[in-house]
Amino acid sequence: MSWLSITRLPRPHDSERQSVAWTRWKERTAPPDNAAGVALLDALFGNSPYLTETALQNPDFMTDIWRHGPDAAFADQMSQLAAAHADALAGAKPEAIGATLRRLKRRVALTVAVADIADVWSLDRVTGALSDFASGCLGALMDSILLQLSRDGQLGIGNDPEAAAFTVLGMGKLGAGELNYSSDIDLILLYDRDAPALAGNEQLSRHFVRGARLLVQLMSEASAEGYIFRTDLRLRPDPGSTPLAMSVQAAELYYESVGQNWERAAMIKAHPVAGNRAVGAAFLKDMTPYIWRKHLDFAAIHDIHSIKRQIDAHRGGGTVKVLGHNVKLGRGGIREIEFFAQTQQLIFGGRNPSLRLRGTCETLRALAAAGHVTSRAAEELIEAYGYLRRVEHRLQMIDDRQTHSLPADEAGVAAVATFLGYDDPMKFQADLLDTLRCVESHYARLFEEAPSLAGPGGNLVFTGTDDDPGTLETLKALGFRDTSAAAAIVRRWHHGRYRSTATARARELLTELMPGLLKSLGETASPDQALLNFDLFLGNLPAGVQLFSLFKANPALLELLATIMGSAPGLAAHLSRRALLLDSVLSPDFYRPLPPAAEMTAELAAILARVDHEQDILDLARRWTNDRRFQVGVQQLKHIVKPAQAGHAYSDIAAASISALCDRVEQRFADTHGGFQGQRLAVLGLGKLGSREMSATSDLDLIFVYDIPDGMEVSDGAQPLSPIQYYTRLSQKIVTALTAHTNEGALYEVDMRLRPSGRAGPLANSLEGFETYHAQSAWTWEHMALTRMRVIHGPSALVGRLTEIVKATLCRTRDPATLVRDVADMRDRIAQHAPPKSAWDFKHLRGGLFDIDFVAQYLALHHAAKHPDILDPHPAEMLQRMATAGLIATEDADRLCATRTLLSDVQSLLRLTLNGDEAAFDETKAPEGQRRLIAATEGASDLGDLQMRIGREADTVRAIYERIVEAPARAAGWVPRKEGKGSER
Repeated sequence: MSWLSITRLPRPHDSERQSVAWTRWKERTAPPDNAAGVALLDALFGNSPYLTETALQNPDFMTDIWRHGPDAAFADQMSQLAAAHADALAGAKPEAIGATLRRLKRRVALTVAVADIADVWSLDRVTGALSDFASGCLGALMDSILLQLSRDGQLGIGNDPEAAAFTVLGMGKLGAGELNYSSDIDLILLYDRDAPALAGNEQLSRHFVRGARLLVQLMSEASAEGYIFRTDLRLRPDPGSTPLAMSVQAAELYYESVGQNWERAAMIKAHPVAGNRAVGAAFLKDMTPYIWRKHLDFAAIHDIHSIKRQIDAHRGGGTVKVLGHNVKLGRGGIREIEFFAQTQQLIFGGRNPSLRLRGTCETLRALAAAGHVTSRAAEELIEAYGYLRRVEHRLQMIDDRQTHSLPADEAGVAAVATFLGYDDPMKFQADLLDTLRCVESHYARLFEEAPSLAGPGGNLVFTGTDDDPGTLETLKALGFRDTSAAAAIVRRWHHGRYRSTATARARELLTELMPGLLKSLGETASPDQALLNFDLFLGNLPAGVQLFSLFKANPALLELLATIMGSAPGLAAHLSRRALLLDSVLSPDFYRPLPPAAEMTAELAAILARVDHEQDILDLARRWTNDRRFQVGVQQLKHIVKPAQAGHAYSDIAAASISALCDRVEQRFADTHGGFQGQRLAVLGLGKLGSREMSATSDLDLIFVYDIPDGMEVSDGAQPLSPIQYYTRLSQKIVTALTAHTNEGALYEVDMRLRPSGRAGPLANSLEGFETYHAQSAWTWEHMALTRMRVIHGPSALVGRLTEIVKATLCRTRDPATLVRDVADMRDRIAQHAPPKSAWDFKHLRGGLFDIDFVAQYLALHHAAKHPDILDPHPAEMLQRMATAGLIATEDADRLCATRTLLSDVQSLLRLTLNGDEAAFDETKAPEGQRRLIAATEGASDLGDLQMRIGREADTVRAIYERIVEAPARAAGWVPRKEGKGSER
């Protein structure tokens, strides 16, 4: 008993429960023969019903603990766990392994509790033992499940579970080795679908999901022996729509494209704990650029802070107290210490690898060593962390409940205090409050003293805190709807807490600018939104005096800024991030036409060539692209370019971005995997990219095609890949480079549905496969889509070959009856399944863009065999060429082209002013400024006049469509689906 000191044990709190437990103990076995053993059982019997019951069910084991100590007992349980794992590898069924683990869990729980209560193990030893046991349980159970799947014929791994390339990532406290006494465990289950043993298994996902479900069931379900660990898989990517187990490739794509800052924080603690740990380690290594950003990411602070605020609001953790306080989530609690460490890891860990640690205390020490926190702050937080974790453990040991909240009554708190070794419960309350306040003070300095939007100050009409009635009337007359909110925003501009308004001179200049600024904002398409956007713009400015002076000297610049803020939310968002663009707006070059696509590609390529870090490449590409798109958007707002010219410019910017990024991604990919004797990948643009008609918010319709030399079965790099693997992964990385969100914003959404076989087809196609598919298997609508094809990027020989293949495909002789039936049927399907959402949904409108383009594409496929020169990616150009060739009446072609221009121009402006889907535009709710802006685009007197004109033009287009397509289709035997409400305009 030399390991046990009676003075360290808590006294029993509930003497009645203690007495009953002793009676039951003596019915089972003899009492301890020394005072230390008696004192230990007193501590259990008088404080914890759960530990009492566990000891009474295992009296011999309990006797071994107090005789030999928890170190020996725990070592014995881990030996038995190793034996269970060996049984699993020898073929024991998962259910049998689970039963063994449940028995071991209760004994381990008793062992760890005794070591903790007796104060013979440190916090690290306690949490480490729980974590090691949890990892061992997962390893034994997971291997047993994988081998069961193999025996069932669902995995071809023989007797080697490692071959399944299935890894279990421990997240949160398990990943950090910091499990609490009654913790659940957060897991992410992944597998490498490219592992040799998994090749050709088309049901792979289903089998692994079955295994994952069984793992959660066996780990979590309770029996007479208790349970192993409650298990949670909700930290996996997009848990609402993804399977319980997913491939590392899918997970990587998710994190790189849509991963959130809170997920980055969660991944800090991720660690392989079971299964094939090498797969997990490789995945986490690949995730390093995602988790550890090179540049300071202060958005992470706001994200994590918002989560904490939600906890405060929904869990009652907003004040420091004792009764009922949540020591984990409440103010001053464990979570604040963890967030304190993790947030600074996210900010500084990208540049300092020494901060990339999983443990909370070791991270705090590393932050202190790196100079990001003081040594005193780190030590105080470490001490507080240990104290709060000890309180947390006692709360959980009482009834084995996953609780973190103290009792809400004095008597309950007194019981906890006794269990913690206090003689005076008020001393416990005082110590706890001191600890919580210490944590709160450090946390507040990190988060809660950030610049606020409120404060003293102001001037004239916007002084004080109450709304001035006359000011509200003025704001209403200027066009603002929520005048009280507008007044509050203006008042807080003068509080001086923005960097841009921190100086008296800045506030003076802003005051002078205020009447003109509010007038300009009020005249925009959406004054209230303009004010909010301008507020965001001010908040992001590093300083204000120079810019406010610039506005004072250039009133036209202020008017332009107001127009952007109120009429083009996408441009406003970019300008808020890149205020320095206003300098370029003053340059005459800003309003000149953009250079050709090839020149812009070279410009961007030169910029990207200066950096090697993946994040730098993505950020610079986004900055360049969004700056160029901003330039075009401003030119469009100022009517310097027409929408069609803007479409050319947006498309050329996209082409330059694709080409430059492709080159860098291919280069980096080849560094690892080699290549196939030079560039072999081409990128085809279709839709609006192909016809050079993109708008401010257009996505990219892309197809990837590769062509490799004969005889090359794998790439020539250090990690060779087969062609299909090589170009699928490469294409995926290019898509990620185009779609991932970074601190510099987004580039494009990418739509790959026009590739051969659509979603069911591979991401990249061989040239031979592409040609064969379009020669033998493609639908008519796919050939219609090809009429707008343009090769955006690729080696010249492949570009030429693809151009020839597409032209040969489009010039194929076709059965006229089959063709016209197919075209009419496809248009009818669209009308039924995707009816127009509003009168402004010009794409789906009867007599809208689909009808016009279907006429052009139908006639192209019908006549290209004899008239190949009519082909052009732009539908309007094809219509004009067909009119010249006498294939369509000139009057019809002119009418179709004019209406197409009208609809495209209005659509382009709507997308610029809405920053999204034009179909969502509601003219009845639109601000008057936006209504005027849209009407003025086409010279209409008002929005009603424009709608009437669009209606007349659409009726004419529909009549032409019915005459050229629908009537011949009916004559050829086509029968339309039942007319529904969706087919009406």
